[in-house]
Amino acid sequence: MQGSANLNVMIKAARKAGRSLVKDFREVENLQVSSKGAGDFVSRADIAAENIVRETLMEARPNYGWCAEESAEVEGKDPTRRWIVDPLDGTTNFLHGLPHWCVSIALEHKGEIVSAVVYDPAKDEMFVAEKGGGAFMNESRLRVSGRSRMIECIFATGLPFGGRSDLPATLKDLGRLLPATAGVRRWGAAALDLAYVAAGRYDGFWERRLNAWDMAAGLLIVREAGGFVQSIDPEHNPVETGAVIAANEAVFENFAKVIRG
Repeated sequence: MQGSANLNVMIKAARKAGRSLVKDFREVENLQVSSKGAGDFVSRADIAAENIVRETLMEARPNYGWCAEESAEVEGKDPTRRWIVDPLDGTTNFLHGLPHWCVSIALEHKGEIVSAVVYDPAKDEMFVAEKGGGAFMNESRLRVSGRSRMIECIFATGLPFGGRSDLPATLKDLGRLLPATAGVRRWGAAALDLAYVAAGRYDGFWERRLNAWDMAAGLLIVREAGGFVQSIDPEHNPVETGAVIAANEAVFENFAKVIRG
């Protein structure tokens, strides 16, 4: 696809960070890891990747704001635009040697995501989208799946870990959803889960208690691939609530009804 100047900068930043992460991934056993909370870790690789993304983006667009996982939020001189970045979504997978993690970069303009990149360096899959321009993976156009029967669908989610308070709600979700579907997957990287919905690999995704950087890019990619996205509370923006439902058009209503109970 012919991307905008902003999207090209985002792709460049994602690839540079991806190269750094792949190098560290090969030496994952030697990484110095410090605890960032129950079941959640940060590594030198994570911070190095964020620095690469930030330097690349801010050099190109120094007036834009910045919101990312490993650093403080910065309001730019241009208050209408900000980068929303997760330099390593799937950190726990990364640290366990599981090749399922990604770099996620979104550009927000006046509260709306307008450009998105989710890059999986381990598989060299680059998912991108711009508002009104469609979604692509490595130059191939993306479309959500066409499955319309819940019993044929596979859904993805994140499971609460380390004693998180949303475990009871998620168990109720699973209790309602599993009997009605072909299965549920938990692969540990929300940005990739959303990209996989856009690619038709999953038919839908839901999760509670996400951060903006976990989902911002993925939400636009799903929408531009023809999918539906809402907050679990449909009156609010999922980027603000942290609770999202995404699926193809055919199953969205039934899927959302199950999750919302």
